[in-house]
Amino acid sequence: MSTLDRFESVFNAAAREVFAHQPVEIGRVLLVHDLAEALQDDFLYLAKGFLSVLEERDKPGWELFGGHVPFSVREVLNAVEQAKPDLVVTYRHLHSTVGEWPHSLGEHVDVLTQATSTPVLVLPHPGRKDLPGHALKNTGRVMAVTDHLAGDHRLVSHAAHFTRDGGTLYLAHVEDDTVFERYIAAIGKIPDLDTDIAREEIRARLMVDPIEYIESCRDGLARGNQTLKVESRVKLGHQLADYRGLVEENEIDLLVMYTKDDEQLAMHGIAYPLAVELRATPLLLL
Repeated sequence: MSTLDRFESVFNAAAREVFAHQPVEIGRVLLVHDLAEALQDDFLYLAKGFLSVLEERDKPGWELFGGHVPFSVREVLNAVEQAKPDLVVTYRHLHSTVGEWPHSLGEHVDVLTQATSTPVLVLPHPGRKDLPGHALKNTGRVMAVTDHLAGDHRLVSHAAHFTRDGGTLYLAHVEDDTVFERYIAAIGKIPDLDTDIAREEIRARLMVDPIEYIESCRDGLARGNQTLKVESRVKLGHQLADYRGLVEENEIDLLVMYTKDDEQLAMHGIAYPLAVELRATPLLLL
């Protein structure tokens, strides 16, 4: 390696992505449901109780859309466009005939999360009975996950805003071990590169970036008015299984993820598999 290349590597390694807090304000909430009139107040009470952190910080206005009479996906999108909410709250399998099948969120929710820029909070279906004991009580334990945590200021800022004072914000990053091993296998076929050194150095480098970013998040959030604990969960592993394990192990009340991808219509990265798998966990989809 030339002196110039070595200098560039040292310089790049020293460069750190530092958390920059982005203000989050939830002034209007649109609650979309398919319930009979007699059940609507109970569900509104449940949603407000779960999001008591917003009642304390933002005191948002709430508006309801829907009812037991079926409505189209277009009608939901029109309602969002007219109400211009800062947050949409709904639940899985809204007006869906496939509720018994756990393979999607239902067509209304699938489209809603992708066809609008408004954050969508997806709750378990109101008829679900086998929820964990901590479910829907509050947002004391919130986890943010992404394919690339470092630099995701908006994701972290939203996750922190939805974490109640005194609660715990988990910042999680799982580096895909299958992709890692594929690249190491390729390196192993290049005679001039030491595979063992490459494995250790690359693995360490992949862990350092998210760990340092999470530390900057901890420092940045500590300077704000909110009181919360920031926990780091960074590892090399199988993304879907490990994220699911982290959610269950830490009894997460709310999982925060990105869903938008400029290069495709489908949900971003690991978000959709997790959204389908974690049926008892509320999801904030940005």
